[in-house]
Amino acid sequence: MSILEGSRYQSYVYGYPHKTAYRRIEPALPLGPLWASERRDALFLYFHIPFCEQRCGFCNLFTQPVPEDDRVDAYLATLARQVHVVRRALDEGGEFSIARAAVGGGTPTLLDAHQLDRLFGLVEHMGYRGAPMSVETSPETALPDRIAVVVGRGADRVSIGVQSFIDAEVKAVNRPQKAEDVHRALRVIRDAGAKTLNIDLMYGLPGQTAETWQTSLVSALEYKPEELYLYPLYVRPLTTLGKKQVEAVDAHRVALYDQAGDLLRGAGYRQISMRMWKRGDAPASSGPVYCCQADGMIGLGCGARSYTTSVHYSSEWAVGARGVRGIIDRWIARTDDDFAVADYGFTLDAAEQRRRWLILSLLSDEGLDLDAYRARFAADPEPLGELVTRGWISQDARTLRLTAEGLARADMIGPYLFTDGVNQRMATYELT
Repeated sequence: MSILEGSRYQSYVYGYPHKTAYRRIEPALPLGPLWASERRDALFLYFHIPFCEQRCGFCNLFTQPVPEDDRVDAYLATLARQVHVVRRALDEGGEFSIARAAVGGGTPTLLDAHQLDRLFGLVEHMGYRGAPMSVETSPETALPDRIAVVVGRGADRVSIGVQSFIDAEVKAVNRPQKAEDVHRALRVIRDAGAKTLNIDLMYGLPGQTAETWQTSLVSALEYKPEELYLYPLYVRPLTTLGKKQVEAVDAHRVALYDQAGDLLRGAGYRQISMRMWKRGDAPASSGPVYCCQADGMIGLGCGARSYTTSVHYSSEWAVGARGVRGIIDRWIARTDDDFAVADYGFTLDAAEQRRRWLILSLLSDEGLDLDAYRARFAADPEPLGELVTRGWISQDARTLRLTAEGLARADMIGPYLFTDGVNQRMATYELT
């Protein structure tokens, strides 16, 4: 059966290829020459903090809950070594400019104010000079002194993972969160003055109803967030919900997705992707324009990915507690010489580069700019006849884009467009 005949909830495609397609790169590639030939005027800088106060039941991100204090300090010390090595490698190619930056995880604000200050010193050492920057936080860790450091050191966007304003719903996914703490955290973020507040919510949670979903949406809108991300529940292997064999129900998720769309459009929000909604009067982002298809990303920290035109590289990936801890242990023990090379990742040939551009363009509301695609690849994109026939893609002389029905199926269409080579690698990846 074609993937297009199955569930519309196949996989969240936020990058291509997926990390389960990565393997050892042999011989390892020195970072200096790898970055020297890249476009360097609009780079994305990403720092990863792989620690949380707890692991949510649905979470399959690379993170370790409740780390020991000395482990966090050891991690930051190793991160400082990596930063200096990577900065030297980038300098070999001459000047470069950071167009956007992000600090994610995990939960970066698990770090205390002093540790956050150390972290942002490393961000600045990597060439950050006031470009748009996003930082992730949580209701438990969005404390006034920590958020003050985050905003004071340049973050104009703070993203908070709320998931639900209903205590019983978050408890059902292993998240001991209270609605009163969520409201306190949102007030702290608003008081700190970040230009953009993003609130993450989740639909399809165990026990969630149309009424409780409406309560969470309305509660979030009280804070007039510039952005909202609405995530469907996925139950993945090695997560707590996966081990409990909790079922994510398609019909339930579809109904709640439609409900949210009706409410948010009525409240003046515009849909940017399957997950992202933006307030209609929200200020436009400042600074240089970063294009995720064309521009490179420098990832720092265990779990961070880096993207050049033809090579994506990172540390290893795991979900289970033992696997994650072992990878972090090995990362902390790496030498400076180890940090100077790309030794684990994926090499994109010309066909994979074209496919990546197609997928990442289609999954956003801007769609695929045909002139930009032709200018880069000297060819037209491959035919997408079945998606057109189903009414999920529209085309005019300049743009291919998903229709509203297509956008609702982005988690099906993205995986549908993966190449056979990437699918084979993903299928043979041993998850730990």
